[in-house]
Amino acid sequence: MATILQIETATQVCSAAIAHDGKTIALKELMANNIHAGSLTLFIKEAMDSTGLQFEDLDAVAVSMGPGSYTGLRIGVSTAKGLCFALDKPLIAIPTLQMMAQGFMLQNPDYDGLICAMIDARRMEVFTSVYDNNLRTVTPVVAKIIDDQSFAEDLNDNVITFIGNGAAKCVGVLKQENAKFSELNFNSASYMSKLAHDAYACSRFEDVAYFEPFYLKDFVLTTPKKK
Repeated sequence: MATILQIETATQVCSAAIAHDGKTIALKELMANNIHAGSLTLFIKEAMDSTGLQFEDLDAVAVSMGPGSYTGLRIGVSTAKGLCFALDKPLIAIPTLQMMAQGFMLQNPDYDGLICAMIDARRMEVFTSVYDNNLRTVTPVVAKIIDDQSFAEDLNDNVITFIGNGAAKCVGVLKQENAKFSELNFNSASYMSKLAHDAYACSRFEDVAYFEPFYLKDFVLTTPKKK
């Protein structure tokens, strides 16, 4: 059995959870713009305090590794690495899109279609990956520009539910009958619990010194048009 601190900061959601033996026992989160830097450590402390645990009682720290917001991922990963260094605990990295698909399946255990997890990457682009209902990867993670032909082949043969803050770009664009949409939020550290527990059981740990978020695309600095 393992007690794991879990951190999710890949989108607007700032989320910290404590899980024991693969089950979430504490959660503190909020969806708002630009709160991660000021709120994450507070949320971690509040989640820890609600369990009565001390940081030394943790067996590992798990973090949502991306893709997602550059700033959010940097904050989440640097906080996780700092805790691992200070506490001498292993670091677990959870793919963000897989975590979202896991959250959808926890909410819809009888679902038998495909799950397309999407994170907004601005304009009509998304970071996305497709999973089956056993969380096996059907389509690897890509940056994709959405148009009316996106996912057309898969939608011919499968029901696909599009989830995440990037899925809104598909509403009104993907008009196939097999395209379904969920407006619920699945970017939560609570949906990391089983994935983190399985990784811990297999000793699937990251090198704390060298681990970096999975940004998928290089950061591009743009110059404002108005000064």
